[in-house]
Amino acid sequence: MTILHLAVLAPFLFAILVPFLFKYFRKVHTGWFVLFVPLILFIYFLSYISVTSDGQAVMQRMEWVPSLGINFDLYVDGLSLLFALLITGIGTLVILYSIFYLAGKEERLNHFYVYIMLFMGAMLGVVLSDNIIVLYVFWEITSISSSLLISYWYAKKASVYGAQKSMYITVFGGLSMLGGFSLLYVMAETFSIREMIGNADLILNHDLFLAAMILVLLGAFTKSAQFPFHIWLPDAMEAPTPVSAYLHSATMVKAGIYLVARLTPVFAGGAEWFWIITAAGIFTMAWGAISAVRQKDLKAILAFSTVSQLGMIMSLLGAGSAAFYYMDGDNALYTTAILAAVFHLINHATFKGSLFMVAGIIDHETGTRDIRKLGGLMTIMPITATISVIGLAAMAGLPPFNGFLSKELFFTGITNVAQYDMWNGDTIGMLLPVIAWIASIFTFAYSAIIFFRTFRGKFKPDMLPVKEVHEAPAGLLISPIVLVAAVLMISFFPNILAYSIIEPAMMSILPGILGEGSNFYVDIYHWHGINLELMMTLGAVIIGTIIYVTMNKWSKLGIYQNEQDIMTTVYDNGYDALIKGSQVLTRIQMTGMLRDYIVYMVIFIVLIMFYTMFRFEGFQISMENASEIGIFMYLILAALVITIMLLPRVNNRMTAIILAGFVGFLVAFIFTVFRAPDLALTQLMVETVSVILFMAVFYHLPNLTKDNIAPLTKAINIVVAGSAGLMVALVSMSAFTYGQTTPFDAISEYFIENSVELAGGYNMVNVVLVDFRGLDTMLELLVLGIAALGAISMIKLKVKEDDDV
Repeated sequence: MTILHLAVLAPFLFAILVPFLFKYFRKVHTGWFVLFVPLILFIYFLSYISVTSDGQAVMQRMEWVPSLGINFDLYVDGLSLLFALLITGIGTLVILYSIFYLAGKEERLNHFYVYIMLFMGAMLGVVLSDNIIVLYVFWEITSISSSLLISYWYAKKASVYGAQKSMYITVFGGLSMLGGFSLLYVMAETFSIREMIGNADLILNHDLFLAAMILVLLGAFTKSAQFPFHIWLPDAMEAPTPVSAYLHSATMVKAGIYLVARLTPVFAGGAEWFWIITAAGIFTMAWGAISAVRQKDLKAILAFSTVSQLGMIMSLLGAGSAAFYYMDGDNALYTTAILAAVFHLINHATFKGSLFMVAGIIDHETGTRDIRKLGGLMTIMPITATISVIGLAAMAGLPPFNGFLSKELFFTGITNVAQYDMWNGDTIGMLLPVIAWIASIFTFAYSAIIFFRTFRGKFKPDMLPVKEVHEAPAGLLISPIVLVAAVLMISFFPNILAYSIIEPAMMSILPGILGEGSNFYVDIYHWHGINLELMMTLGAVIIGTIIYVTMNKWSKLGIYQNEQDIMTTVYDNGYDALIKGSQVLTRIQMTGMLRDYIVYMVIFIVLIMFYTMFRFEGFQISMENASEIGIFMYLILAALVITIMLLPRVNNRMTAIILAGFVGFLVAFIFTVFRAPDLALTQLMVETVSVILFMAVFYHLPNLTKDNIAPLTKAINIVVAGSAGLMVALVSMSAFTYGQTTPFDAISEYFIENSVELAGGYNMVNVVLVDFRGLDTMLELLVLGIAALGAISMIKLKVKEDDDV
């Protein structure tokens, strides 16, 4: 195991220690111990900048399940390093902020820090894994740990609802993504992302390309809150504010962005990837911006703004993917979008993290986040107001802040689509800048709403739960100040990260396009002259200002008063319908009668088996090579048939037990005749134990003289039993014939040839059970052991019938 592997596993390992630290160091806030984990990891990942800035990458391998090609391989290039630095850097500031935000609260903080460590480790695993199966494992851990964080205040119904919604939607996407990964393996015959990129042409021309792409994008869109899967993100605001700041700025919502960026070299070059991502992103951007204006809660406004900003980045990745289709000529025409995506990814982390922390500070000091109750806080909380104005100006895309720089690049990248001479870019692509401009108008509007409704206007102390409002303590201000300092640093020195972080990330997204021979350079600057992008910015500011100034008029409209997203209504109604449907199905299926359960299971097995056998021409019956059966065997079979036919007609419980045991012993006799003593011995043991158990519960057996079964039920039972018997007979005869009348080898030939050589056993049945099916047999024994322990516990407890259990 390498240091890189330890870096990914460190948060998980430290999560084990958190409960002990909380227990034995109660006078010290647990966060002070946790803080050093992301800080050390951040410093460690900084050491890779010298490697990635030279265009190099680091691969560290560790075998996990090598026989299946599943290995814990970690890959550090420009893209994964960017995300690792965001995860650990923002994580450090979030934990520092949470120490003061959660100070003095009578809560089990060990839970909070365990969850956040799990989440941090899972995110590092996602962005650094080269193996898609390992990536998927970490991906689902992010879903689980984020749900635990969202429901941290589990006594609140809204917290539980938000956690459940995020879990349902993101896990649905994760399972879809797993299906896409499986198809990728079928196409590329590897789980390695590096090797898939090398086989991109093979994947692009494969029949399964579109299905795999859609399934993978479902995972990315659900995680990164793209329409219509965005509805989980606003409800996730019920989490503590440090969690919201972490999820929205650097981690969970960026996982889908990372996945799209990482797999762009695999799927790009086709119109489907380009249009699905670009269209979904630009629509999400507009939907989120318009929805944010309708919100009255600070965190809700910021949540929908995150949806909008994520859509913006996603659309840029889609637009930039065209570079793989047209790799010659002016690279800047296609790669400007990727530059804007990477640059805005960094900028968004800085200003959005600081804004969420400010929202937490306002809630912490005033007791509310409702903008209708806030106002006039600028003079009371001047430092918080200063942080806000910088973050909001960056988010609104105002010069000279970093958000303006990346927004101008965004306008350039989106307007360039209209110049694409493929995929109808020169026609349909004309709509993209229009939608982007409309979204930018509302982005400015909700940024103005946050600032002026919170910090300007009249102070309303009577509407606040807190009697005395004052500036936040220094501990709460440190983290957002660091983030806005980063905003200002990038704003005034825009190329400070150009060749150390941004260009290596771009080269990871566009391998083979950027590099030697490329005429594209990362050169970010403020003044581009009077051009279309500047006019779009001025128009957004003017119209956005008009929207804010006239807000008192149009805010009376019903669409503004209704804060709930229409897709949330669709989700709630669908969820309720699913619950009601499952209840109806449960009432039909869960009758409380064992007979019904067996009937359902047998019907399903019979239908699936018959369909499979007919579909793949599995019924191949021939008795040419069958051995002769002597008269003695016919006598045994006749006795067996007669006994079975007598069983349903017996009214005496003792007689029924004896006949059932007799059937089992006759089967054991058949095994003996066919020289299978181990099976015969097993059968004898099972029948002996069964008879003993029947005798032990003899007085509790149903009275067989009372036959209340309806004729229709009897008929169904006869048909089902007959179908099951017919299925077993036909499958058994087909298995006997398989390999004799078909061009395929029977599976038994494999065991015959390899039982001695591979397992060292001459009894093929034993070898199959113990070696070839060793894990299956072990799990069966585990189930039997659990059942035995359950039975022993019930006997020991001696529960009486009138006991309340």
